Amino acid sequence: MGNSFPAGGFNIGNLGTHADGMWQAMEQLRATFEKKAGAGTRMGKGDVRAAVLSLLTEQPMHGYQIIREIEERSGGSWKPSAGSVYPTLQLLADEGLISAEESNGRKTYALTDAGREHVAGAGTSTPWETTETKDSTPGFGALPKAGVELAQAAAQVGRTGTSEQVQQAVAVLDDARRRLYSILAQD
Repeated sequence: MGNSFPAGGFNIGNLGTHADGMWQAMEQLRATFEKKAGAGTRMGKGDVRAAVLSLLTEQPMHGYQIIREIEERSGGSWKPSAGSVYPTLQLLADEGLISAEESNGRKTYALTDAGREHVAGAGTSTPWETTETKDSTPGFGALPKAGVELAQAAAQVGRTGTSEQVQQAVAVLDDARRRLYSILAQD
């Protein structure tokens, strides 16, 4: 975990007496977690292809439905853009693996017989399963999300809280830090 935090540490200043210092520290923490959370969410072109084919084995879908399903099944850790899904759908159609049917101004995509054979022959796991097992830790994306939410709450207290509320927040954060380290100390 050596690269988890900025090399120079966080500029925490006098957190107990300066709410601004706390706000800056929490903003730095939030930014660090957002970078870490975003780092593992970009998937390759092959992953979009595999995800689309996997979803279409279940039922025909339109493009935005595919995007929502991928996001939901990956626990929110991966949401491909329309700019990656729609070209993939066009490519799969050009290859004869899927067909498109227009209904109510919306294209719905379905696997062709050749597409079903291709998927059956591939036998690979779905990309969202790969995302969930990243770093061999189930729910790996949940930690950065929780860190961002904690940083946002602490920053809010730092911006709008009274001196007493800021002191209480510092005590809560100190306790949380100790408890997190105690988790690592467990065998």
